[in-house]
Amino acid sequence: MKKERKGKHFIKKPIYQGGPAALKQFISQQMQYPEEALSKKKEGTVLIRYTINHKGKVIETKIISGLGFGCDEEADRLVRLLKFVVPRNRGVKAIFHKELHIHFRLPKTKDTSVQYQIIPKKKEDPAPIQKEEGGYTITINW
Repeated sequence: MKKERKGKHFIKKPIYQGGPAALKQFISQQMQYPEEALSKKKEGTVLIRYTINHKGKVIETKIISGLGFGCDEEADRLVRLLKFVVPRNRGVKAIFHKELHIHFRLPKTKDTSVQYQIIPKKKEDPAPIQKEEGGYTITINW
């Protein structure tokens, strides 16, 4: 009979359900870019340290490296929404400290410009609409 191996660590750390990819996706879905940062075209990274209790809930947050313009408050709001799965730790009710980088990048704008081009009419050409990079070109024949 083979002896059962014990875990590598005495206290197991909390895990976000779905792993780091799910955490990143959750943050990108829930993020609301602050109006002040958007109007001043500010982007960057906020480093936030947070505390997780034995039930997996975030109970405390602290901004380590802030950006300002409402981004710090948004990062705090996002981290407080997180819920972690904490494995049983042999009856020990431990709290855990983690850090997270939240990147604020300006949303990419699509170029919706329309270009007009007037060309003298040829009898056999219908008026084509051509899609070009960055917008549409409408050709009007007369």
